[in-house]
Amino acid sequence: MTYVVTDNCIKCKYMDCIEVCPVDCFYEGENMLVIHPDECIDCGVCEPECPADAIKPDTEPGLDKWLQINTEYADKWPNITAKKEPPADAKQFDGVDGKFEKYFSAEPGEGD
Repeated sequence: MTYVVTDNCIKCKYMDCIEVCPVDCFYEGENMLVIHPDECIDCGVCEPECPADAIKPDTEPGLDKWLQINTEYADKWPNITAKKEPPADAKQFDGVDGKFEKYFSAEPGEGD
C-alpha cells in the first residue's frame, strides 16, 4: 500500500502534507503535488493534514489512475520538502468536479 494524491489537489495545492512527511516523498507540479509510491512508507500522517481531502490510500477502489499519475510525475517533477503558500484562489477550486480534465498541468513546479 501507498498513499496517492488525487484530483482535488489540482489548483488547491495545499502543502500541509509536506510538513509532516517523515521521508520527503512529495513532488511538486505546477498546480498539484504527487507522492512517490516507492518512497512512501505508508505511515498515513499526510492524509488527515490535507485540507482538500486529496490524499487517499491506494487500496481505495478506483484509484489505479491516480497511482499511475503519482508514479509518472514523481519521476518528472522536483522534490519538495518545505511548505509554501497555496494559490490565492485555492478555496475556490476545492471540491470542483472534473479538475483533472479541465486544469491538470504536466509542467513541473519549483521544488525546493
